[in-house]
Amino acid sequence: MVLVGWSPSLWAAHGYALWGQLKYPDGFIHFDYVNPVAPKGGELRLVSNQRISTFDKYNPFTLRGSAPAYLSNLLFDSLLAGALDENGAGYGLLADDVSVAPDRLSVTFRLRDTARFHNGDPVLAADVKHSYDTLMGPYTSPAYKTILQDVAGLDVLGERTVRYRFKRPNRELPLTVGGLPVFSRAWGDQIDPQTGQRKTFDKVVTDMPIGSGPYRIGPVQFGKDITYVRDPAYWARDLPVRRGTANFDRITVKIYKDNTARLEALKAGEFDLMRFFSAGDWARRVNGKRFDTGELVKGEFSHRLPMGFQSYVLNTRRPPLDDIRVREALGLAVDYEWMNRQMFYNAYQRVQGLFGNTDCAPQGTPAPDELALLEPWRKQLPPAVFGPMYRPPRTDGEHSLRDNLKRAQSLLREAGWAVKDGRLRNAQGEPMSLEYLDSAETGARVVTPWIRNLNKLGVELRFRPVDFALYQQRLRGFEFDIISIAYGGTNNPGAEYADLFGSQAAKTPDSGNFSGAASPAVDAIIRRMTEADTEDGFLAACRALDRVISHSHYLIPQWTATTHRMAYNAWRLARPKDMPPYAAGETWAMDTWWARNPIHTGEP
Repeated sequence: MVLVGWSPSLWAAHGYALWGQLKYPDGFIHFDYVNPVAPKGGELRLVSNQRISTFDKYNPFTLRGSAPAYLSNLLFDSLLAGALDENGAGYGLLADDVSVAPDRLSVTFRLRDTARFHNGDPVLAADVKHSYDTLMGPYTSPAYKTILQDVAGLDVLGERTVRYRFKRPNRELPLTVGGLPVFSRAWGDQIDPQTGQRKTFDKVVTDMPIGSGPYRIGPVQFGKDITYVRDPAYWARDLPVRRGTANFDRITVKIYKDNTARLEALKAGEFDLMRFFSAGDWARRVNGKRFDTGELVKGEFSHRLPMGFQSYVLNTRRPPLDDIRVREALGLAVDYEWMNRQMFYNAYQRVQGLFGNTDCAPQGTPAPDELALLEPWRKQLPPAVFGPMYRPPRTDGEHSLRDNLKRAQSLLREAGWAVKDGRLRNAQGEPMSLEYLDSAETGARVVTPWIRNLNKLGVELRFRPVDFALYQQRLRGFEFDIISIAYGGTNNPGAEYADLFGSQAAKTPDSGNFSGAASPAVDAIIRRMTEADTEDGFLAACRALDRVISHSHYLIPQWTATTHRMAYNAWRLARPKDMPPYAAGETWAMDTWWARNPIHTGEP
């Protein structure tokens, strides 16, 4: 669509694809992976996937406090919605038209006339602008500022038309801004009795959210369990991107304070679905009477999601972790192969760089287009960046832990560390003593073999469990030596990597740059990645970035799985035959499964 007074668009359609054609044409009826006639009704009871054991607010966007699991996805619609069987694409949800300018410096969205908030108000351009301005304000996570750093601003062009302007061409930004949550201007629009002024966003805590998504907040045991209730008048229920989804009348999310209580509650029938991250639990403890009768079923669902890069993160703001040789030596003491055999039931694969299982993953030595990005920074980069891609050390076959520890000793000597009186010490006689910070006692089992191997080098690594609130506080201020983070993967990395590894984020409290990486080379490569105007250029930048981060040893790779392990109640729940390749575990069930013999609460 071309509006009067605007320049012609490079792309004007019902959706937007990053590099190629959209899978689903204009006028499609529903996504392939849903049951378009799935019955509505019934209840899905599941357990929270978050590490927090409570919640204290309904606002998922502010800095302080913890919001209930899944709230943002269930309550807040966005301009575009993605498909679970397609990468790098978004289809109109709140918007029915997306138009990208020929110079890629702006994208225009036209809102649907039918879009409504839960209170019945229409979703207007002013609400989109309010949401953007609020997310870019002082009371929300700094990750929004980083991800949107190339957005110059948002213009209201009409009652239902907005245009995002960009500072530089970036193919991903239309998807980024199209995926932002949109909430009503009326949410929290009250006078603060203490100041006499309109509430600032950080004071919008337990005000009932006014979104436009398929669910609202229902019964709540505050700080414990929460039930989301399907809106029978949901404005988008018949749109192609929503048909066959949001089938449960109620989604109840239960919170348990420890893994044992959670598992026993599943076996007792207290809820219907649980995703498992522990290979030991899955192999040895997911059993019992309800499994024997077939009421509860164990399902392993293969996916094609990126591996992600779950890792030990080394805080390079602190010595001795600011020395690359020390960081590499610490990684050499991880005996993953032994752990996978003895502790993980051979259920995992080792993480391989930032972009494993995607086209962004580098192979072998740098190709000419990668070298073109790396060469200007040769003097500032580890020499290994220009050789074969980093692979984590192994301890099987012709490799051994003994050889790895010898290599680690050599690196530590080069860095000025030597064993004296049974401890590894620097030239001043100070011992190398590090702290591994975690939010649960259960992490001790996994980190103990690494602690034991480091002790052979004379390195003391202490396990320090703290409650989750303190853990969050220390992470926000980067007050730690080593932590473990399960980073999600992506096929289309973009500006979010500036939050993870950018120099500015390294100095910004509560950013995602836990490692403290601060490299002009990394900054430049991320810019090239986000500004790429061809897929080849994009892939070259991704691969160059992966080489630099991996060979800098900011992260020690952990492990990943290529399946979602879920136990579910087959007597209460029905599901599509196949899981779409890019579905994320329990959210697939929340989005597309339905209740057997549902009790209907009524449709409008």
